[in-house]
Amino acid sequence: MSFCSWASAEHYRDHFKKGIYVCVKCGHELFSSRSKYEHSSPWPAFTETVHPDSVHKIPESPSAIKVHCGKCKHSLGHEFVSDGPRSGQSRF
Repeated sequence: MSFCSWASAEHYRDHFKKGIYVCVKCGHELFSSRSKYEHSSPWPAFTETVHPDSVHKIPESPSAIKVHCGKCKHSLGHEFVSDGPRSGQSRF
């Protein structure tokens, strides 16, 4: 598997090589290419994290949760509840 950093996230929107996406700050595993999908957002989109402790979540609203690296707390963006490719599925 190839490893990709989270830096320049816009670059990884159309990046579909098999591998693990890791935190640019500490290398912590965040998302697998298996959970990546195409979305209209300018950022890469994933349906789930690699491990339950991959990210730290802070609720902001009923539909959006702030997401940080589970190890170093680097900001990763948001989890959007029920905005995934299937009904009821989240989008990171």
